[in-house]
Amino acid sequence: MAGNSKGVVIAALVANGAIAILKFVGFLLTQSPSMLSETYHSISDTGNQVFLLIGIRYGAQEADQRHPFGYGKAQFFYSFLVSVLLFGIAGWESAKHGYEALTHLGEGHHASTATLPILDITFDAVFVNYAVLIGAIVFETYAFVKARKELKRQIDVHDWSGYREAFSKTSDVTTLTAFTEDFIALAGAGIALVGIYLSRTTGNPVFDAATALLIGLMLMGFAIALAWENKRLLLGESLPSMREQKLRDIVTDSEGVSDIVDFRTVYFGPGKIFVAADVAFENGYSTDEIDERITAIEDALKAAESHVHKVYIEPEI
Repeated sequence: MAGNSKGVVIAALVANGAIAILKFVGFLLTQSPSMLSETYHSISDTGNQVFLLIGIRYGAQEADQRHPFGYGKAQFFYSFLVSVLLFGIAGWESAKHGYEALTHLGEGHHASTATLPILDITFDAVFVNYAVLIGAIVFETYAFVKARKELKRQIDVHDWSGYREAFSKTSDVTTLTAFTEDFIALAGAGIALVGIYLSRTTGNPVFDAATALLIGLMLMGFAIALAWENKRLLLGESLPSMREQKLRDIVTDSEGVSDIVDFRTVYFGPGKIFVAADVAFENGYSTDEIDERITAIEDALKAAESHVHKVYIEPEI
């Protein structure tokens, strides 16, 4: 899973880094509020991928004495950091700039032409925005398709009903973040393109300013949603009830087991599940035989659920 997630993040990093530069050039030439919002957006997206790559690298470290269950939750933390610091700040700045543009209509100057000093060529600068945004849509589509493919694979593996269930149940927050970010980036570029076009054709700058505000609100909404999803994993969420019940049934049906006193599961990293159970065994088993039964149960749980990495069975005799 880590390899698939890393490929998704790298694809988004390359696309967003190039797009951020082009959008900023477009803003410098046209002073469009939408292009500034989109510049904030792409810069945050680029920083997003950097943080996610750090999370993947840090989370891949082996368990040690200080972190006996490994560093897997690092990906949850860095994804949470992305939502709070990057998307929150970018969303706020974009919304604020759009609001200020709306309340000061007519005071600013939006360039309609620009000159290349070296070549002495004068051109309609708005077409730079069109070209940049269309290019952004193409690049973001590539990154989005790659993220969607990985998320769709997880949906098929776990037999989830769709993206809504995947959003609330997946532990692969890296892919989830990249998928949602790419979707919002596509939507933002499309909205900015429409707003700039309407302002250009009508001569009314309100459309451009309004789209800048809308892009900011979308970013802040995503920040809240992503932070909420990461919170459940940082706090130690268990497996979904149906998957947990499947594991409980395996223990219950195991030879020599009379009852389950306690059974708990928790994610300690993307796709890494910890299982702990207090199990009552039938009378008549020796210590060695109980040890054999416990080993058999652990093997059965790992075979049934590939994400189970640690199992602790406490016998209750």
